Amino acid sequence: MKRSQLVSDTRRLIAEGERLQIAPSIAALRVWLKLSDELLSAAWGSMDRYHLSWLMVGRSDAVRGRRMSEEEQQAYVRDVASQKTAALRMSLKAIEEQNMPFLGEDPA
Repeated sequence: MKRSQLVSDTRRLIAEGERLQIAPSIAALRVWLKLSDELLSAAWGSMDRYHLSWLMVGRSDAVRGRRMSEEEQQAYVRDVASQKTAALRMSLKAIEEQNMPFLGEDPA
């Protein structure tokens, strides 16, 4: 993967995370989490290697053992999207500002 593609894909996922915070959707969150996990894993390796902060995402005071109300679900989506977007921003900073090498990087 070229650096420019990683930057582009990361920016796109950040924009989607911001959109999810404005218009929460549990179905959209699931797709976005899958795509962002795949991108971060491809760039930095398995989850335990890229952002330790991500290990706590979604481990909030979410309701357990019953269906969430619409309000609770929206709050949950906003919380998870906010945290994962922060992890994506950290990744973008590492790529753009710190010029860190990443897995599978193609030169140029």
